[in-house]
Parts: sequence; C-alpha cells; structure tokens
Amino acid sequence: MTIASVASAFPKNQYDQYVLLSALKRHWGPKMENPQFIERLHGRVGVDTRHLALTIEEYEGLTNWKQANDHWISIATDLGSEALAAACARAEIDPRKIGALFFVSVTGVASPSIDAKIINRLSLSPQIKRVPIFGLGCVAGAAGIARAADYVRGFPDQVAAVVSVELCSLTLQQEDLSVANLISSGLFGDGAAAVLVAGANVGLEGPRVLATQSVFYPDSEQVMGWDISDKGFRIVLSREVPEVVDQHLAHDVDAFLQSQGRTRADIETWILHTGGPRILEATAKALALPAGALDTSWECLRRTGNLSSASVLCVLEEFLMNKRPAAGTYSLLAAMGPGFCSELVLLQW
Repeated sequence: MTIASVASAFPKNQYDQYVLLSALKRHWGPKMENPQFIERLHGRVGVDTRHLALTIEEYEGLTNWKQANDHWISIATDLGSEALAAACARAEIDPRKIGALFFVSVTGVASPSIDAKIINRLSLSPQIKRVPIFGLGCVAGAAGIARAADYVRGFPDQVAAVVSVELCSLTLQQEDLSVANLISSGLFGDGAAAVLVAGANVGLEGPRVLATQSVFYPDSEQVMGWDISDKGFRIVLSREVPEVVDQHLAHDVDAFLQSQGRTRADIETWILHTGGPRILEATAKALALPAGALDTSWECLRRTGNLSSASVLCVLEEFLMNKRPAAGTYSLLAAMGPGFCSELVLLQW
C-alpha cells in the first residue's frame, strides 16, 4: 500500500494574522472589559497567515447557521474537487479509476454529503464506494488515511481517495466571548487536502503504509468537540488536551512501534497534526523528540493555522513534495481529536 500523492487547496482570501486580529478587536473590543486579552491570546497561537472561506466583510452578514452552512456546502465542494483533481494529476491517475472516496469534515453538514457533489463535479465512477465521515475533527485526516489503507488492503488492485475540507471560519460564534472561542478565532484556518492511497497491485510509487493503529481514550468526551446550538457549532476546547497528550501519547506510540518491531529511534521524520503551540510542545516533550523534529508542523501552522483534519495532510504534502525523506527511512504520521482518540500511521519511504 502506498501514498501515491497528496495535494492541498485553499480559498483565495488570504489574510495576515494582524489584519484578522484588528477586525476581531473592532467587533469584540467594545464588549470586552479588557480588549487587550484577545491580542495576547492571538500572540500565542503561532500563526502568521490564514485563508478564509469568505472575505472579512462577508462574515458580518452571517446571522444564522443556515447561511454559514450554505457557504460551507458550496465552498467545500469547490475546494474538495480542486484538491482531488490536483492529487490525481500529480499521480497521473484517471479520477474515474478511484474505487473508494472517504470524505472527512467537521465544520459543516450536508445530505447528500459533499463526496456526492465531488463525484458529480469530477465525473468519478458511478461504482465508486462512498464513505463520508463526520465528527472526528482534527484526527480525521490521519484516520482517513488509515481507513483508506484498510480498504486497499482488501482491494489491492484499487486506489482510494481521502478528501478533507475544513472551513473553520464558518463555525465562529460572533457573540461568544468564551476563552475557547477567542482562541479558536486566532488559531483555526480554512483549507482542503486530498490523498490517494494505492493498493499493492496498482504499481504506484510513494511512501508505503506499513501499519496503522487507532486508540480511543474512554470517558474523555469533554476534552474536545462541538456543542450544537441554534446558532451552529460552539467549540469545546478543554485545557486538558496537552495533559492527554502527556499522559498517553508516548505509551501509545511505543506500543504501536513495538508491535512492528520498531522503536522511536527508528523514526526519521514525524508528520504530526498542527494542533497549536501547546499541543506541539506537549508532543515534543512527551516523545522526547530532538530539536527541530517538528519544524515542518510548526511551519505549516504559521502558514495556514490549524486546519483541523486537513492539517496533518498538509504536513504530509510538505514532506512528499519539498522535504522528501531518504529512501528506506521511517515516518510516523499521527493526529489526535474528539473522542478523545489518536490515530497512528507508520510509513516507509
């Protein structure tokens, strides 16, 4: 099983973090006892620029969830189709040869789901197997790769596609002054990514998926997710997330690698979700990683913000296109998200 290609796609509206902060301060400043508080929060998220689904001015006209979700449906279809078409072009694969399509997102809802719209947009095979996945949040990019690998293990003559689209800006609650919402307003961005996972008999080159592991942490539902209200998605973002990383990640990674006859010392590159500074710092500490091991994740965070499920796929794209590891070396791709849970994928280049 190989990862044949990865491609990202972003909305055309790209803003410097200071421009976005100024707009949010104008909106929230008169309602806050200490308007400088949001400036301090945004100064800690490690983000320089972000892409947004809409222009800054257009967000002022969003007054209800339906309006935001209608934009999500339209833009998610555009970006998802663009990312998948680019991934197929990079791998020189006819899109009609894709046997299964895993669509992941947690920032909007549609029925039929967006994968159906992408199938129509790109004229994919009428026999394609559709697997829409909602609710996994930040972990869904890694989970999508794992489930696609499961699929092509059973169908080694086929190619499976994973498409992630997250338009986090459309979930922002404009009247919510909670710390979680204020952090979210500075950390999360919008974007999409697509990955093609090819079966062993397809004959495409790329890093091999050697093994995957899912880990669920019981009774941790309150750590991350959404509360659903009449105004849409209200973010749940607990202070406990770095603690969960500290308590579980090293043990889980070591157990997974041991099952494959490997140790952390065998991992040359770490392809980790750009959860934010506290998450990246907690991950580096928990795994005792050397300085610079997560530089690519930090770079992606600065460039686009946290893209939820698409983040780890964009980090993978950076390695695949610009920082390709030496042949034969190992990488661990990993992400964590609502549940609370983690997904681990062992790759060999």
